[in-house]
Order: sequence, then C-alpha cells, then structure tokens
Amino acid sequence: MHAKVCRWELKLKKFINDKKLFIRRLFLIILDAILINIASFSALFIRFDFRLGQIPTNYAEAVLSYTIVNTVTTIIIFSLFRLYNSLWKYAGIDELVNIIFACTFSGMLQVIGMHFILLIHVPRSYYPLSTLFMMGLISISRFCYRYARRLSKRYRDISQSRIMIIGAGEAGSSIIREIAVSGYVKGIVICAIDDNKDKSGSYIQGVKVVGDRSKILEAAEKHEITDIFIAMPSASRKVIREILEICKGTGCALKILPGMYQLINEEVSITRLRDVEIEDLLGREPVKTDVEGIMNYVKGKVIMVTGGGGSIGSELCRQIVKHEPKQLIIVDIYENNAYFIQQELKSEYPGLDLVVLIASVRNSNRMDWIMKQYKPDIIYHAAAHKHVPLMEDSPNEAIKNNVGGTYKMAKAADAYGVEKFILISSDKAVNPTNVMGASKRICEMLIQAFNKHSKTEFVAVRFGNVLGSNGSVIPLFKEQILRGGPVTVTHPDIIRYFMTIPEAVSLVLQAGAYAKGGEIFVLDMGEPIKIAELAENLIRLSGYEPGRDITIEYTGLRPGEKLYEELLMDDEGFQDTDNKLIHIGKPIDMDEEAIIKEAEKLNQAAKEETEDIRTRIKQLVPNYLTGKEYPL
Repeated sequence: MHAKVCRWELKLKKFINDKKLFIRRLFLIILDAILINIASFSALFIRFDFRLGQIPTNYAEAVLSYTIVNTVTTIIIFSLFRLYNSLWKYAGIDELVNIIFACTFSGMLQVIGMHFILLIHVPRSYYPLSTLFMMGLISISRFCYRYARRLSKRYRDISQSRIMIIGAGEAGSSIIREIAVSGYVKGIVICAIDDNKDKSGSYIQGVKVVGDRSKILEAAEKHEITDIFIAMPSASRKVIREILEICKGTGCALKILPGMYQLINEEVSITRLRDVEIEDLLGREPVKTDVEGIMNYVKGKVIMVTGGGGSIGSELCRQIVKHEPKQLIIVDIYENNAYFIQQELKSEYPGLDLVVLIASVRNSNRMDWIMKQYKPDIIYHAAAHKHVPLMEDSPNEAIKNNVGGTYKMAKAADAYGVEKFILISSDKAVNPTNVMGASKRICEMLIQAFNKHSKTEFVAVRFGNVLGSNGSVIPLFKEQILRGGPVTVTHPDIIRYFMTIPEAVSLVLQAGAYAKGGEIFVLDMGEPIKIAELAENLIRLSGYEPGRDITIEYTGLRPGEKLYEELLMDDEGFQDTDNKLIHIGKPIDMDEEAIIKEAEKLNQAAKEETEDIRTRIKQLVPNYLTGKEYPL
C-alpha cells in the first residue's frame, strides 16, 4: 500500500513539474515571437531616423508579409539551439553564445528567404539591424530573469547573512555566482578579499575586492559581515592557517572550500564548503605517501588488523581494502566497533573477502586458532589501551593488554611465519611519565627483541596525538562547547604534537613498505601546539569568544601527564627515509632474551594484580619516571 502511494505521489509530482515546464516554455515562445517582430520593425524605425512617417509603405508591407515565416523559422532555430531548455536562472557565457549563434543563423535565413527566394525588397541595412536588435532583446529577456532573482534575493530578507569571500580567483567567482542564484545559502556577498594587489578595487561577479588580508578585520566591521567563506583551494596549509588566525578576530562564522582537487574535477560549489575544523590550523602540509609502494606489499596478501574497530584500526582497514588484499581479517574485543566497520566495508566493497572476529589479543588459545585458521601475511597491531589517566588508575590492565597482548601477538607472528608485524606505538613511549607510555615503550623493546631472532619483520610506528581519534582532546572540547562550557585544559603551558587520522594511517602503511625489521618510524609533525591555544581556536571557530561566551578552566596536570612530549630518546637519533617527513629511530642496543623474559614476568605480575607494578615497570624501563619523580 505504501509503495503504491509513493508511486502515485511521484507521478503527481512529475505531472506538476512537466506542466510548469510546459507553461514556462510556452511563455518564452510567445515572448520570443513578440521580440522577433519588435526587432524587425525597430530596424526599419532606426533606418529611417526614428520617424514612423518616413518609413515607405512598401517596406513596411514587405516586412509584415514575411512576419509569420520569419517568426516560425526563428523559433524553430531557437529550439535547435536549445534556448528553451536552459535553466535561465544560471544563465552565463554558454547561453549567451547560443543566443548569438541562433540569432545570426536566423538573420542569414531571413536574407535568403526575403531577398533571394521571395524577392522581397527592403533596405540593405535592415538585415544586420534586425539581427542585432533580436540578439539584444532575446539576451535581455533571458538575463533579466537571472538579475531579477538576484535583486529579489538581496531585498527579500534584511536578516540574511552578509558574506565576505576570501580568494577572488576562479573558485571565489564560482561561489559568488552560485550564492547569487541559489537558494542553498540565504545571504548576499558583500565584498571579497585577495592578496593579489592588482585585483584590489576591481569587481568579481559584481562584488568589489576591497583589499588584501590586512583589510579583513576592517572590512568585516565596516560591512557588518556575518559569514566568511574561504575559497582558496590551491593555498598551502601555512597560508590557510595565517588567514584563519586573522578571521578568528572577526567573530564571523567560517567555512572553507576543501582543496585543489575540487577545481580539477570542476566540483567548485557552495555545497562543497565545509565548516573550518581545527585540522586547518595545523600549519603544515599533510604527509604524502608512496601509494604504489603500499599497493605492492598489500595487494594479494592476507591482512590482519587487531583493534580494527578503533579510530586508527578502522581507518587502516578502509585504506587497505583499496589496494586489493586477498583477505582482510578484523580482530577486536569490542563488538560494536567491529560491527560498524564490518557493515561499512561490506556495503562499499561487496566483493571483499572480509572476516570479522571478536577476540582478545590477551587470549593465547584464541589467537593461536585465528593464526592457524587464516595464516595472515601482514599484521597491524593497533589493539591497546591508550587513555593515560584511566591507565594510571588501572596500571595492571595496561600491562596485561598492551605488554601481554603485544608479546602474545609477536610470539604468534613469529611461530606462524608472518611476513610483517607493524606495531602502533606512541610518542608517550619516549621518556615515559605514565604507565600507558611505559607499556608502549616495553612493546617497542619487545618487537625489536623478536626481530633479532625471527624471519618476521617487526617494526613500530610512533604517533603523536591523533586529531579526532577516540579519547582525543578535540571531541571533548567540541562536546564541552556544545554544552556552553567551560572548556577544560590541564595546564596553560601544556603542548602536544598533532596529526590527523589519515596521516597516522598513511604513516603505518608507509612503514610497512619501508620495513626491513627492527625500526621505529617517526613522523615529522612540525611544531607542537599549545593545548590552551587549540581550545581558544576551537571556541572562536565555533562562533564564540573565549572568556566572554565560553570560559577555559585549568584543572591541573593529571596523573602521569607531562607538559610536553618527545619523539625520540637521546640514544636513538634520526635516520631519513625516502619520504623526508618520515624518519627512523635507530635501535638501541639491548639484551633481547632478558627483555622477553622480564616482559613475561611483568605480565604475570599484572595478572596477579600486584601492588608494585610501577616499580617492576621501572626495572624494565629505567627512564620511566613515576609519581612525583617527573618535573612539571
């Protein structure tokens, strides 16, 4: 019954739309018929010095006798040139060219019909004059509709948005044009900004370019701007960040056109504008990877991702499936996470050989069965507890899951002949001041120890903070802003390195391509960012003023937290790779057998819920600073 109703509604809607289209075309045909004849008689009127009485009767009768033929012929020509099919609210150069060609062709046929076939005599100037008049009148009739819509939009609602466009190039022009005729944005473009000095004072789509970026604050105040659209898809991240820093002072809502590929694919549109995200303030270009290198080692292989439902693990899966693995195995202890990524990949890649398993990396029997059953070629080990304060309160769980899980996975990878084992680590593993970081450092030591005596290539990838990942600071800040504040920051001077989820995943995939065994790969993440500044930026980008609309509250450093993170320990040093933004931390000499044995003992102590787990960790990681040992 519901399907029948829907079909009936669709038919009714189609009937109404067809009727509107028919009426619109009929109106244009009638209008054109009138304008064609006005053009014809206007040619005679001008030819004889704007005096009706001076027009010879024989000339007027000659034009009148050809009126019906001329009108019908011209309307047919207009139809062939699709003048009744265009959406005139979007009229532009293409439509104008069609009008010129159609009128010129009609004028040529008029000469042939009147002069050569019917031998009708009129002044020679009549033909070019009537053709030019027809071009002008038809063009005006079409473009008047577009400008009438623009004027009605401008004065229809005095409360509509007042928009500034930053970037007076092709992208900016496209956005201005679409805003003028589209109902998608209820606003008017007041002014434009461009750093090209030659454009200052000029107009783009009728909008004045009022100056360069130094004029943003002044123009926003002068013209009472409410919204700023940044249309600079080819600009570098550094330039975008500089522009955003200025725009934050205006208090305007900000939107940005994503990137240069939009221009290449001719996808510049108002619908492509998105809200400015904190990622736009990183101030550096995203890390690029060698896609071909990735494809070579992933294609046709059985790939396993532990923790495959998490933010990093799930993005790994999304990227891996693009490179045609033989089979993808997702292992996760959390069923909801596993279910969501399973449904997404099944929907987008119906031909994918996908296996999703609920399992804990701490369960040796379960992992042995999985390894024996599916025989993975490559393992990405992302399963871990990562939340610093929670792991400070439950340190034994951090050891059981991170150290114990990694040990058991590495042992299984060695036993079952896995080709590559890539561990997801953390910059908190460097000179750790918390249990989570220390556990990750032990994991790095374990995979380097296993690499010494195994055919499997064991490597680690060391991350900074990942923007938007589960448990990261940005989602927390956004939630606090939505609640009206306060936004909580632990310390005014705390700084962190940041990267995006795609960057994190590209680093993991690139590490697999570069891996020879034993390396710790590190991303050059540019300059660290103050968390307090990050909070202020996010508040401003949400349209509020820090301290006035939403306050920032400093809560004090949490257990295990330090003011800054490091990427390398003093003994490691940098070694470059083919990608200049990806480096290798040189392995530190260690007693591999002793590390494996101590890690086993540590895991066993954690299982027994020992009270002195931090002391035992320090025996294995001497530079781990516990409790009050680390300075602020």
